[in-house]
Amino acid sequence: MKNLLTRRKFLQYGFLSSTVFVMHGCSLFSIVTPSKTLALMQEDIFPKAKELGINTQKYMHLILRHTRVSKSDKEFIKNGVKWLNEEAVSLYGRIYINLPKNEREDVIRSIVLQSWGESFVYDVLRYTFEATFADPVYGVNTNEAGWKWLSFEAGMPRPKKAYL
Repeated sequence: MKNLLTRRKFLQYGFLSSTVFVMHGCSLFSIVTPSKTLALMQEDIFPKAKELGINTQKYMHLILRHTRVSKSDKEFIKNGVKWLNEEAVSLYGRIYINLPKNEREDVIRSIVLQSWGESFVYDVLRYTFEATFADPVYGVNTNEAGWKWLSFEAGMPRPKKAYL
């Protein structure tokens, strides 16, 4: 039983470090990790989070390891990274993280015209906002930076430990 739990934890922790195969036509174009792509995408769609020092990448790791996030939601994020990169390759011949900012913005504008793309950007933006406004106990909104930006005062009692 211990090996099963260890294997399960390994798979949960490895989600964002797993590889995504980016196809162009019928051939393999690149192999990318969701983590780098998501971190850059979060910075592109809500740059204020990085400016505030919010660790959005760490929050994505927390969310995608959480048992209450469905397997299908996790797979959608992983597939969204794949599809985002395929769109980048289709438009510019390079994966998303290798594009300059203006071309990355074009890729995002292009994918939101598709139903999967609109949902994918919405999900990533929602998790980015959650990270920005999370209680500091989660280790992503350190020093209450997101709260201070909005002049928000937390209600009491605050959590004593992270629930993710």
